[in-house]
Amino acid sequence: MNPSAPARPDGKRQSKIAAASGWIGSALEYYDFFIYATAASLLFPQLFFPSNNPTVGIIASLATFGVGYVARPIGAMVLGHIGDRHGRKTVLIFCMFLMGFATMCVGLLPTYRQIGVWAPVLLVILRLIQGFAVAGEMSGASSMILEHAPFGRRGYFASFTLQGVQAGQLLAAGIFLPLAHFMPKAQFASWGWRIPFLLSIVVIIVGYIIRRQVEETPAFSEEQTHGQVPASPVIEVLRESWGDVLRVVGMALAAVTALLATVFGATYAVQPAYGIGFPAGVFLWVPVLGNLCSVILIPLVGDLSDKIGRRPPVIVGVVSSGIFAFGYLYAISIHSIWLSLIFSLLMWGVAYQGFNGVFPSLFPELFRTRVRVSGMAIGQNVGTTLCALLPSLFVAVAPPGSTHIPLKIGSLTLGICLVAAFAAFTTRETYRIRLADLGDRNAVPVPKAEYERLRGQAMTGTIKDADAGELANELRS
Repeated sequence: MNPSAPARPDGKRQSKIAAASGWIGSALEYYDFFIYATAASLLFPQLFFPSNNPTVGIIASLATFGVGYVARPIGAMVLGHIGDRHGRKTVLIFCMFLMGFATMCVGLLPTYRQIGVWAPVLLVILRLIQGFAVAGEMSGASSMILEHAPFGRRGYFASFTLQGVQAGQLLAAGIFLPLAHFMPKAQFASWGWRIPFLLSIVVIIVGYIIRRQVEETPAFSEEQTHGQVPASPVIEVLRESWGDVLRVVGMALAAVTALLATVFGATYAVQPAYGIGFPAGVFLWVPVLGNLCSVILIPLVGDLSDKIGRRPPVIVGVVSSGIFAFGYLYAISIHSIWLSLIFSLLMWGVAYQGFNGVFPSLFPELFRTRVRVSGMAIGQNVGTTLCALLPSLFVAVAPPGSTHIPLKIGSLTLGICLVAAFAAFTTRETYRIRLADLGDRNAVPVPKAEYERLRGQAMTGTIKDADAGELANELRS
Protein backbone atom coordinates (compact mmCIF):
# COMPACT_ATOMS: atom_id res chain seq x y z
CA MET A 1 0.00 0.00 0.00
CA ASN A 2 1.08 3.60 -0.50
CA PRO A 3 1.98 5.10 2.89
CA SER A 4 1.27 8.60 1.66
CA ALA A 5 -2.30 7.80 0.68
CA PRO A 6 -4.85 9.12 3.12
CA ALA A 7 -7.29 6.73 4.69
CA ARG A 8 -10.74 8.25 4.94
CA PRO A 9 -11.11 11.87 3.76
CA ASP A 10 -12.93 12.75 6.97
CA GLY A 11 -10.63 10.74 9.23
CA LYS A 12 -8.77 13.72 10.68
CA ARG A 13 -12.02 15.64 11.16
CA GLN A 14 -13.65 12.70 12.95
CA SER A 15 -10.61 12.40 15.24
CA LYS A 16 -11.12 16.00 16.30
CA ILE A 17 -14.90 15.70 16.59
CA ALA A 18 -14.55 12.53 18.68
CA ALA A 19 -12.06 14.28 20.97
CA ALA A 20 -14.35 17.31 21.28
CA SER A 21 -17.34 15.08 21.97
CA GLY A 22 -15.43 13.20 24.66
CA TRP A 23 -14.21 16.44 26.22
CA ILE A 24 -17.57 18.20 26.32
CA GLY A 25 -19.55 15.11 27.30
CA SER A 26 -17.17 14.27 30.13
CA ALA A 27 -17.09 17.89 31.31
CA LEU A 28 -20.87 18.09 31.50
CA GLU A 29 -21.41 14.66 33.06
CA TYR A 30 -18.72 15.13 35.67
CA TYR A 31 -19.98 18.64 36.38
CA ASP A 32 -23.19 16.89 37.43
CA PHE A 33 -21.33 14.26 39.42
CA PHE A 34 -19.03 16.64 41.29
CA ILE A 35 -21.50 19.34 42.23
CA TYR A 36 -22.95 16.60 44.40
CA ALA A 37 -19.51 16.03 45.93
CA THR A 38 -19.23 19.74 46.73
CA ALA A 39 -22.70 19.89 48.24
CA ALA A 40 -22.14 16.67 50.20
CA SER A 41 -19.11 18.23 51.88
CA LEU A 42 -20.47 21.71 52.50
CA LEU A 43 -24.26 21.54 52.89
CA PHE A 44 -25.91 18.13 52.88
CA PRO A 45 -24.97 17.14 56.45
CA GLN A 46 -27.21 19.97 57.69
CA LEU A 47 -29.93 19.79 54.99
CA PHE A 48 -30.52 16.05 54.67
CA PHE A 49 -28.82 14.39 57.66
CA PRO A 50 -29.42 16.53 60.76
CA SER A 51 -28.08 14.87 63.90
CA ASN A 52 -27.13 15.78 67.45
CA ASN A 53 -23.78 14.13 66.72
CA PRO A 54 -21.99 16.11 63.98
CA THR A 55 -19.72 13.16 63.17
CA VAL A 56 -22.75 11.01 62.31
CA GLY A 57 -24.12 13.70 60.00
CA ILE A 58 -20.81 14.08 58.18
CA ILE A 59 -20.34 10.33 57.75
CA ALA A 60 -23.92 9.89 56.50
CA SER A 61 -23.55 12.70 53.96
CA LEU A 62 -20.23 11.39 52.65
CA ALA A 63 -21.68 7.88 52.53
CA THR A 64 -24.35 9.07 50.07
CA PHE A 65 -21.49 10.43 47.97
CA GLY A 66 -20.00 6.93 48.11
CA VAL A 67 -23.34 5.34 47.24
CA GLY A 68 -23.07 6.89 43.79
CA TYR A 69 -19.92 4.86 43.30
CA VAL A 70 -21.52 1.67 44.62
CA ALA A 71 -23.88 1.78 41.62
CA ARG A 72 -20.97 2.15 39.22
CA PRO A 73 -19.94 -1.54 38.92
CA ILE A 74 -23.54 -2.38 38.00
CA GLY A 75 -23.63 0.49 35.54
CA ALA A 76 -20.27 -0.65 34.16
CA MET A 77 -21.61 -4.10 33.32
CA VAL A 78 -24.87 -2.83 31.79
CA LEU A 79 -23.41 0.15 29.95
CA GLY A 80 -20.26 -1.76 28.94
CA HIS A 81 -22.54 -4.38 27.38
CA ILE A 82 -24.40 -1.66 25.46
CA GLY A 83 -21.16 -0.01 24.32
CA ASP A 84 -19.65 -3.26 23.03
CA ARG A 85 -22.90 -4.62 21.56
CA HIS A 86 -24.58 -1.50 20.15
CA GLY A 87 -21.79 1.03 19.78
CA ARG A 88 -19.85 3.70 21.60
CA LYS A 89 -22.07 6.53 20.37
CA THR A 90 -25.26 4.86 21.60
CA VAL A 91 -24.03 4.32 25.14
CA LEU A 92 -22.63 7.85 25.45
CA ILE A 93 -25.92 9.52 24.50
CA PHE A 94 -27.84 7.26 26.90
CA CYS A 95 -25.45 8.07 29.78
CA MET A 96 -25.79 11.78 29.13
CA PHE A 97 -29.60 11.81 29.30
CA LEU A 98 -29.72 9.65 32.42
CA MET A 99 -27.17 11.77 34.28
CA GLY A 100 -28.84 15.06 33.39
CA PHE A 101 -32.24 13.82 34.57
CA ALA A 102 -30.98 12.55 37.94
CA THR A 103 -29.02 15.71 38.69
CA MET A 104 -31.94 18.02 37.93
CA CYS A 105 -34.10 16.00 40.30
CA VAL A 106 -31.58 16.49 43.13
CA GLY A 107 -32.07 20.23 42.67
CA LEU A 108 -35.81 19.79 43.18
CA LEU A 109 -35.64 17.61 46.31
CA PRO A 110 -37.31 18.75 49.56
CA THR A 111 -35.03 18.75 52.61
CA TYR A 112 -35.24 16.69 55.81
CA ARG A 113 -37.20 19.44 57.57
CA GLN A 114 -39.83 19.38 54.82
CA ILE A 115 -40.47 15.65 54.30
CA GLY A 116 -38.43 13.92 56.99
CA VAL A 117 -36.68 10.63 56.30
CA TRP A 118 -37.92 10.53 52.69
CA ALA A 119 -35.48 13.33 51.84
CA PRO A 120 -32.29 11.27 52.38
CA VAL A 121 -33.99 8.19 50.88
CA LEU A 122 -34.78 10.02 47.63
CA LEU A 123 -31.32 11.59 47.65
CA VAL A 124 -29.73 8.14 47.82
CA ILE A 125 -31.89 6.85 44.95
CA LEU A 126 -30.92 9.77 42.71
CA ARG A 127 -27.28 9.34 43.64
CA LEU A 128 -27.52 5.68 42.62
CA ILE A 129 -28.88 6.75 39.22
CA GLN A 130 -26.03 9.26 38.87
CA GLY A 131 -23.47 6.59 39.67
CA PHE A 132 -25.06 4.14 37.24
CA ALA A 133 -25.01 6.72 34.43
CA VAL A 134 -21.46 7.96 34.89
CA ALA A 135 -20.11 4.39 34.84
CA GLY A 136 -20.29 4.27 31.06
CA GLU A 137 -19.01 7.77 30.30
CA MET A 138 -15.26 7.39 30.74
CA SER A 139 -14.93 3.96 29.11
CA GLY A 140 -17.26 4.84 26.23
CA ALA A 141 -15.65 8.22 25.53
CA SER A 142 -12.09 6.90 25.87
CA SER A 143 -12.80 3.97 23.55
CA MET A 144 -14.44 6.20 20.97
CA ILE A 145 -11.57 8.71 20.94
CA LEU A 146 -8.93 5.95 20.98
CA GLU A 147 -10.47 4.21 17.98
CA HIS A 148 -10.73 7.47 16.03
CA ALA A 149 -7.23 8.71 16.97
CA PRO A 150 -4.32 9.05 14.51
CA PHE A 151 -1.55 6.46 14.77
CA GLY A 152 0.97 7.15 17.51
CA ARG A 153 -1.23 9.83 19.09
CA ARG A 154 -3.73 7.74 21.02
CA GLY A 155 -2.39 8.96 24.37
CA TYR A 156 -2.72 12.60 23.39
CA PHE A 157 -6.21 12.38 21.93
CA ALA A 158 -7.62 10.10 24.64
CA SER A 159 -6.34 12.46 27.33
CA PHE A 160 -8.98 15.00 26.31
CA THR A 161 -11.57 12.77 27.95
CA LEU A 162 -9.91 13.35 31.32
CA GLN A 163 -9.24 17.00 30.59
CA GLY A 164 -13.00 17.31 30.16
CA VAL A 165 -13.56 15.67 33.55
CA GLN A 166 -11.27 18.22 35.22
CA ALA A 167 -13.00 21.03 33.35
CA GLY A 168 -16.32 19.70 34.64
CA GLN A 169 -14.98 19.93 38.19
CA LEU A 170 -13.84 23.47 37.45
CA LEU A 171 -17.30 24.32 36.24
CA ALA A 172 -18.87 22.76 39.33
CA ALA A 173 -16.68 24.78 41.68
CA GLY A 174 -17.01 27.84 39.46
CA ILE A 175 -20.78 27.76 39.84
CA PHE A 176 -20.64 27.24 43.59
CA LEU A 177 -17.98 29.92 44.20
CA PRO A 178 -20.00 33.04 43.34
CA LEU A 179 -23.12 31.59 44.96
CA ALA A 180 -21.34 30.74 48.22
CA HIS A 181 -19.41 34.01 48.24
CA PHE A 182 -22.01 36.57 47.23
CA MET A 183 -25.32 35.11 48.42
CA PRO A 184 -26.40 35.57 52.03
CA LYS A 185 -25.62 32.37 53.92
CA ALA A 186 -29.26 31.70 54.80
CA GLN A 187 -30.42 32.09 51.19
CA PHE A 188 -27.62 29.89 49.87
CA ALA A 189 -28.52 27.13 52.35
CA SER A 190 -32.23 27.55 51.59
CA TRP A 191 -32.38 27.60 47.79
CA GLY A 192 -29.14 28.91 46.27
CA TRP A 193 -27.47 25.48 46.35
CA ARG A 194 -30.18 24.18 44.01
CA ILE A 195 -29.13 26.40 41.09
CA PRO A 196 -26.07 24.35 40.00
CA PHE A 197 -28.19 21.17 39.95
CA LEU A 198 -31.00 22.72 37.91
CA LEU A 199 -28.50 24.04 35.37
CA SER A 200 -27.94 20.42 34.35
CA ILE A 201 -30.49 20.96 31.60
CA VAL A 202 -27.41 22.18 29.71
CA VAL A 203 -26.01 18.64 29.87
CA ILE A 204 -28.92 17.29 27.89
CA ILE A 205 -29.06 20.05 25.28
CA VAL A 206 -25.39 20.75 24.58
CA GLY A 207 -24.25 17.14 24.99
CA TYR A 208 -26.79 15.82 22.51
CA ILE A 209 -25.96 18.46 19.90
CA ILE A 210 -22.26 17.57 20.04
CA ARG A 211 -22.51 13.81 20.28
CA ARG A 212 -24.93 13.28 17.45
CA GLN A 213 -22.25 14.59 15.06
CA VAL A 214 -19.75 11.84 15.89
CA GLU A 215 -19.68 8.77 13.65
CA GLU A 216 -19.34 5.30 15.11
CA THR A 217 -15.70 4.20 15.20
CA PRO A 218 -14.27 2.26 12.24
CA ALA A 219 -13.01 -0.47 14.61
CA PHE A 220 -16.47 -1.16 16.04
CA SER A 221 -18.14 -0.83 12.63
CA GLU A 222 -15.77 -3.47 11.26
CA GLU A 223 -16.69 -5.80 14.13
CA GLN A 224 -20.37 -5.34 13.25
CA THR A 225 -19.78 -5.85 9.53
CA HIS A 226 -17.99 -9.16 10.11
CA GLY A 227 -20.46 -10.35 12.73
CA GLN A 228 -17.83 -10.34 15.48
CA VAL A 229 -19.82 -8.42 18.11
CA PRO A 230 -19.84 -10.64 21.23
CA ALA A 231 -23.13 -11.90 22.64
CA SER A 232 -21.96 -11.25 26.20
CA PRO A 233 -18.92 -8.95 26.32
CA VAL A 234 -18.92 -8.79 30.13
CA ILE A 235 -18.63 -12.57 30.51
CA GLU A 236 -16.06 -12.73 27.73
CA VAL A 237 -13.77 -10.07 29.17
CA LEU A 238 -13.94 -11.54 32.68
CA ARG A 239 -13.18 -15.01 31.34
CA GLU A 240 -10.36 -14.08 28.95
CA SER A 241 -8.86 -10.88 30.39
CA TRP A 242 -9.51 -11.08 34.13
CA GLY A 243 -5.87 -10.30 34.90
CA ASP A 244 -6.01 -7.01 33.03
CA VAL A 245 -9.35 -6.14 34.66
CA LEU A 246 -7.68 -6.62 38.07
CA ARG A 247 -4.76 -4.42 37.00
CA VAL A 248 -7.17 -1.67 36.01
CA VAL A 249 -8.93 -2.04 39.39
CA GLY A 250 -5.58 -1.62 41.13
CA MET A 251 -4.50 1.40 39.09
CA ALA A 252 -7.92 3.03 39.52
CA LEU A 253 -7.26 3.17 43.27
CA ALA A 254 -5.11 6.19 42.47
CA ALA A 255 -8.39 8.15 42.53
CA VAL A 256 -7.90 8.33 46.30
CA THR A 257 -5.84 11.47 45.66
CA ALA A 258 -8.71 13.31 44.00
CA LEU A 259 -11.14 12.27 46.71
CA LEU A 260 -8.72 13.34 49.42
CA ALA A 261 -8.45 16.78 47.84
CA THR A 262 -12.10 17.37 47.00
CA VAL A 263 -14.12 15.44 49.58
CA PHE A 264 -12.25 14.62 52.79
CA GLY A 265 -10.02 17.69 52.49
CA ALA A 266 -13.08 19.94 52.15
CA THR A 267 -14.80 18.22 55.05
CA TYR A 268 -11.71 18.46 57.28
CA ALA A 269 -11.20 22.14 56.43
CA VAL A 270 -14.79 23.44 56.42
CA GLN A 271 -16.99 21.39 58.75
CA PRO A 272 -17.24 23.11 62.18
CA ALA A 273 -16.83 19.81 64.03
CA TYR A 274 -13.17 19.61 63.02
CA GLY A 275 -12.46 23.10 64.32
CA ILE A 276 -10.35 24.25 61.35
CA GLY A 277 -12.86 26.85 60.22
CA PHE A 278 -11.88 27.53 56.60
CA PRO A 279 -14.67 29.61 54.98
CA ALA A 280 -16.51 27.45 52.43
CA GLY A 281 -16.22 30.03 49.68
CA VAL A 282 -12.48 30.44 50.22
CA PHE A 283 -11.70 26.71 50.37
CA LEU A 284 -13.48 26.14 47.06
CA TRP A 285 -10.56 27.93 45.41
CA VAL A 286 -8.30 24.98 46.25
CA PRO A 287 -9.94 22.57 43.76
CA VAL A 288 -10.47 25.39 41.27
CA LEU A 289 -6.76 26.20 41.04
CA GLY A 290 -5.79 22.53 41.18
CA ASN A 291 -8.08 21.77 38.25
CA LEU A 292 -6.78 24.75 36.28
CA CYS A 293 -3.32 23.27 36.61
CA SER A 294 -4.51 19.79 35.63
CA VAL A 295 -6.38 21.05 32.56
CA ILE A 296 -3.08 22.43 31.26
CA LEU A 297 -0.97 19.37 32.12
CA ILE A 298 -3.23 16.48 31.07
CA PRO A 299 -2.77 16.74 27.27
CA LEU A 300 0.97 17.34 27.78
CA VAL A 301 1.24 14.15 29.83
CA GLY A 302 -0.89 12.27 27.29
CA ASP A 303 1.45 13.41 24.53
CA LEU A 304 4.47 12.42 26.65
CA SER A 305 3.05 8.92 27.03
CA ASP A 306 3.03 8.60 23.22
CA LYS A 307 6.79 9.19 23.32
CA ILE A 308 8.06 7.31 26.39
CA GLY A 309 5.23 4.88 27.16
CA ARG A 310 2.21 4.73 29.44
CA ARG A 311 3.67 3.17 32.58
CA PRO A 312 6.42 5.66 33.61
CA PRO A 313 4.14 8.72 34.03
CA VAL A 314 1.56 6.65 35.92
CA ILE A 315 4.04 5.17 38.41
CA VAL A 316 5.87 8.43 39.09
CA GLY A 317 2.67 10.46 39.34
CA VAL A 318 0.84 8.10 41.68
CA VAL A 319 3.70 7.69 44.15
CA SER A 320 4.45 11.43 44.18
CA SER A 321 0.82 12.38 44.83
CA GLY A 322 0.71 9.96 47.76
CA ILE A 323 3.76 11.62 49.30
CA PHE A 324 2.37 15.13 48.83
CA ALA A 325 -0.83 14.08 50.66
CA PHE A 326 1.00 14.43 53.98
CA GLY A 327 1.85 18.06 53.26
CA TYR A 328 -1.66 18.88 52.12
CA LEU A 329 -3.28 17.54 55.28
CA TYR A 330 -0.65 19.11 57.52
CA ALA A 331 -1.26 22.51 55.91
CA ILE A 332 -4.97 22.23 56.70
CA SER A 333 -4.22 21.16 60.27
CA ILE A 334 -2.18 24.33 60.92
CA HIS A 335 -4.94 26.50 59.39
CA SER A 336 -2.78 27.70 56.48
CA ILE A 337 -4.86 28.34 53.37
CA TRP A 338 -1.83 29.36 51.31
CA LEU A 339 0.18 26.27 52.24
CA SER A 340 -2.91 24.12 51.58
CA LEU A 341 -3.12 25.69 48.16
CA ILE A 342 0.53 24.98 47.38
CA PHE A 343 0.36 21.32 48.42
CA SER A 344 -2.97 20.88 46.66
CA LEU A 345 -1.37 22.08 43.44
CA LEU A 346 1.62 19.78 43.91
CA MET A 347 -0.43 16.72 44.93
CA TRP A 348 -3.49 17.02 42.75
CA GLY A 349 -2.72 19.65 40.12
CA VAL A 350 0.73 18.31 39.14
CA ALA A 351 1.72 14.85 40.43
CA TYR A 352 -1.68 13.17 40.04
CA GLN A 353 -1.81 14.17 36.37
CA GLY A 354 0.81 11.54 35.62
CA PHE A 355 -2.03 9.08 36.16
CA ASN A 356 -4.89 11.25 34.92
CA GLY A 357 -3.28 12.09 31.62
CA VAL A 358 -2.52 8.46 30.76
CA PHE A 359 -5.23 6.11 32.00
CA PRO A 360 -7.82 7.13 29.31
CA SER A 361 -5.48 5.54 26.74
CA LEU A 362 -3.81 2.83 28.85
CA PHE A 363 -6.98 1.24 30.23
CA PRO A 364 -8.81 0.68 26.91
CA GLU A 365 -5.56 -0.36 25.19
CA LEU A 366 -5.42 -3.43 27.42
CA PHE A 367 -8.54 -4.91 25.79
CA ARG A 368 -9.65 -6.04 22.36
CA THR A 369 -12.17 -3.97 20.39
CA ARG A 370 -15.00 -6.45 21.01
CA VAL A 371 -14.77 -6.08 24.83
CA ARG A 372 -12.96 -2.74 25.20
CA VAL A 373 -15.75 -0.69 26.79
CA SER A 374 -16.72 -3.49 29.19
CA GLY A 375 -13.15 -4.23 30.25
CA MET A 376 -12.29 -0.63 31.07
CA ALA A 377 -15.69 0.15 32.59
CA ILE A 378 -15.67 -2.79 34.99
CA GLY A 379 -12.07 -2.38 36.12
CA GLN A 380 -12.13 1.38 36.50
CA ASN A 381 -15.49 1.55 38.24
CA VAL A 382 -14.75 -1.24 40.71
CA GLY A 383 -11.53 0.56 41.63
CA THR A 384 -13.14 3.98 41.99
CA THR A 385 -16.01 2.44 43.98
CA LEU A 386 -13.53 1.13 46.52
CA CYS A 387 -11.96 4.60 46.64
CA ALA A 388 -15.28 6.39 47.06
CA LEU A 389 -15.93 4.66 50.34
CA LEU A 390 -12.63 6.00 51.71
CA PRO A 391 -13.82 9.52 52.74
CA SER A 392 -16.25 7.93 55.19
CA LEU A 393 -13.50 5.56 56.35
CA PHE A 394 -11.16 8.53 56.80
CA VAL A 395 -13.72 10.28 59.01
CA ALA A 396 -14.21 7.07 61.03
CA VAL A 397 -10.44 6.62 61.46
CA ALA A 398 -9.84 10.30 62.21
CA PRO A 399 -13.12 11.75 63.56
CA PRO A 400 -13.47 15.30 64.87
CA GLY A 401 -11.43 15.70 68.01
CA SER A 402 -8.87 13.00 67.20
CA THR A 403 -5.13 13.65 67.06
CA HIS A 404 -2.49 13.14 64.34
CA ILE A 405 -5.06 13.35 61.54
CA PRO A 406 -2.50 14.27 58.81
CA LEU A 407 -0.29 11.29 59.76
CA LYS A 408 -3.16 8.79 59.93
CA ILE A 409 -4.89 9.80 56.70
CA GLY A 410 -1.64 10.56 54.86
CA SER A 411 -0.31 7.07 55.61
CA LEU A 412 -3.52 5.46 54.36
CA THR A 413 -3.40 7.53 51.20
CA LEU A 414 0.24 6.71 50.45
CA GLY A 415 -0.35 2.99 51.05
CA ILE A 416 -3.21 2.96 48.55
CA CYS A 417 -1.11 4.88 46.02
CA LEU A 418 1.66 2.28 46.32
CA VAL A 419 -0.85 -0.46 45.49
CA ALA A 420 -1.86 1.50 42.36
CA ALA A 421 1.78 1.99 41.38
CA PHE A 422 2.47 -1.75 41.73
CA ALA A 423 -0.51 -2.55 39.48
CA ALA A 424 0.91 -0.19 36.85
CA PHE A 425 4.35 -1.79 37.17
CA THR A 426 2.90 -5.23 36.37
CA THR A 427 0.97 -3.92 33.33
CA ARG A 428 2.39 -4.50 29.85
CA GLU A 429 3.35 -1.48 27.73
CA THR A 430 0.86 -0.66 24.97
CA TYR A 431 1.78 2.62 23.28
CA ARG A 432 3.53 1.06 20.25
CA ILE A 433 0.97 -1.71 19.71
CA ARG A 434 -1.15 -1.21 16.58
CA LEU A 435 -4.88 -0.74 17.12
CA ALA A 436 -5.88 -4.10 15.69
CA ASP A 437 -3.45 -5.92 18.02
CA LEU A 438 -4.52 -4.27 21.27
CA GLY A 439 -5.60 -6.82 23.85
CA ASP A 440 -3.29 -9.48 22.44
CA ARG A 441 -0.74 -10.33 25.14
CA ASN A 442 1.63 -11.66 22.47
CA ALA A 443 1.42 -8.62 20.21
CA VAL A 444 4.80 -7.35 19.02
CA PRO A 445 5.28 -3.56 19.33
CA VAL A 446 6.08 -1.56 16.23
CA PRO A 447 9.88 -0.99 16.26
CA LYS A 448 10.80 2.36 17.79
CA ALA A 449 12.28 3.94 14.63
CA GLU A 450 9.32 2.91 12.49
CA TYR A 451 6.91 4.04 15.19
CA GLU A 452 8.44 7.52 15.31
CA ARG A 453 8.37 7.86 11.53
CA LEU A 454 4.76 6.74 11.24
CA ARG A 455 3.78 8.90 14.19
CA GLY A 456 5.29 11.89 12.43
CA GLN A 457 3.23 11.14 9.34
CA ALA A 458 0.10 10.83 11.44
CA MET A 459 0.76 14.21 13.07
CA THR A 460 0.86 15.88 9.65
CA GLY A 461 -2.30 14.10 8.53
CA THR A 462 -0.45 12.13 5.85
CA ILE A 463 -1.51 8.77 7.21
CA LYS A 464 -4.33 7.65 9.51
CA ASP A 465 -4.32 5.01 12.22
CA ALA A 466 -5.68 2.12 10.16
CA ASP A 467 -3.23 2.69 7.31
CA ALA A 468 -0.32 3.23 9.66
CA GLY A 469 -1.13 0.06 11.53
CA GLU A 470 -1.26 -1.98 8.34
CA LEU A 471 1.95 -0.41 7.06
CA ALA A 472 3.73 -1.04 10.36
CA ASN A 473 2.62 -4.66 10.24
CA GLU A 474 4.07 -5.02 6.75
CA LEU A 475 7.33 -3.38 7.78
CA ARG A 476 7.57 -5.60 10.85
CA SER A 477 7.03 -8.69 8.70
